[in-house]
Amino acid sequence: MRRSVKPAINIFWFKRDLRVAVNRALSACAADGLPVLPLYMVEPALWRQPDAAHRHYRFIEACLAELRTDLGAVGQPLVVRVGDVPSVLGEIAGQFDIVRLYSHEETGNAWSYDRDKLVKHWCTEQGVEWREFWQTGVVRGLKDRDGWAGRWNRRMHATPPEAPTALTPLPVLDIGPIPTAEELDLVGDGCVSPQTGGRQAGLIALESFLTQRGQNYRTAMSSPMNAFDSCSRLSPYLAYGAVSMQEAAQATARRRLALKQAPAGTGAWRGSLSSFSGRLHWHCHFMQKLEDAPSLEFEELHPAYRGVRPSAPDPARLAAWEKGETGLPFVDACMRCLQATGWMNFRMRAMLVAVASYHLWLDWRATGRHLARLFTDYEPGIHWSQMQMQSGVTGINTVRIYNPVKQGLDQDPTGAFVRRWIPELAAVPDAHMHQPWQWEDAATVLDKAYPTPIVDHLAAAKEARQKIWAVRKGPDYRAEANAIQAKHGSRRSGIKRTGRRAKAASPGSTDQLSLDLGQSAPS
Repeated sequence: MRRSVKPAINIFWFKRDLRVAVNRALSACAADGLPVLPLYMVEPALWRQPDAAHRHYRFIEACLAELRTDLGAVGQPLVVRVGDVPSVLGEIAGQFDIVRLYSHEETGNAWSYDRDKLVKHWCTEQGVEWREFWQTGVVRGLKDRDGWAGRWNRRMHATPPEAPTALTPLPVLDIGPIPTAEELDLVGDGCVSPQTGGRQAGLIALESFLTQRGQNYRTAMSSPMNAFDSCSRLSPYLAYGAVSMQEAAQATARRRLALKQAPAGTGAWRGSLSSFSGRLHWHCHFMQKLEDAPSLEFEELHPAYRGVRPSAPDPARLAAWEKGETGLPFVDACMRCLQATGWMNFRMRAMLVAVASYHLWLDWRATGRHLARLFTDYEPGIHWSQMQMQSGVTGINTVRIYNPVKQGLDQDPTGAFVRRWIPELAAVPDAHMHQPWQWEDAATVLDKAYPTPIVDHLAAAKEARQKIWAVRKGPDYRAEANAIQAKHGSRRSGIKRTGRRAKAASPGSTDQLSLDLGQSAPS
């Protein structure tokens, strides 16, 4: 029996679930009968990790401010503390008798995984029960993918939890300030046009996409010129939990049903939302990979690819790619746009990784850390699964080496996107915007205002293709690939488990193409 003169409470630990509504764990905590201390812990060590960035925290900071207001409206504002989790919980335990700790399961980076093990140890030592709840389609402790899609559907279409309407105030507790990015020593990173953080902005994005902006999603999502308006732009709100995956899935399902019952003339809408609904599945599909294999953040999924690229990337090539100065205009424009906005559509994300991994032959871990810092919607499970897939080291996906010139000609035929982001090419005619080295006056610009390409993209792609496919000819390659597919693969695509050579996946079935959900998550 617990005996304490201190007030007994439950703590709700906010992590990547920064909302009051459709918050399964918070609702359970509020219904438990004890006063709830809603707590967010700003962990300085987390923000010193190589995948953390100023833009991430600024988005979270806006979410926290709104969350504090929303919780205050039902009785107890958000409490914010700075420090490592066991220490913060220990300080609170000096004032309150902590009976239970509630939170959602998190599929985060390796640092957060190790932190959770420390928290579990603290709870065991202190006699605090830690209750964790699901909030996405990710299944903890999954043995294989059989039946996973059905389980996703059941979760997403379950009745949403009732939001708490009254929390007992804890007036003796200082709620604490929300620290600024500067107070955490996070340096500004040039994101001059970020998305607005907070739940209300996320709900507006969801509603406007489903009723106004999303009609041409299926056809417009590949072009960086159109994707900023035609894509959902939900990915950062889902990544930090300002909007839940369940409410996004249910809102999409309701809209699709309404369109099905509507008069003729809604075909574009129906096709686009069918595509988007599928991509909501893919969001959790990729997160599940990291949940099942945390080493994905550091080690190639297929062992045959370990060591295929130098572990120490060429510093000049890496720097040129990071700065958007490779001399390949469309690639550089996409990188500079990403730097300034924190977002890019999926096809262009895939192209950036492909150019880095194949044409420049850079290690995916180094380029992955840079992109993680640039993506406001950084979701570790999706990100590292995609980095490996687009780098060709999973062993179960089609090797896709994007031609950066062809992508530019296809997706930016007039060169308007390139011209916007690379003003150094202002003098270059539209006809040569994607290949300025073919312009008769190229010498007036190249290696003066703008670099010549640092590689011959066609020759580099050919060499990379040979290296990647050579690995697939190894004697044990197929058996290992089949084992990987059994554990991680979609049951509708990829290498078959029969041992036969897989057919090239089609755009409608592969988990590599057109996944416009942020990092293959709802963007």
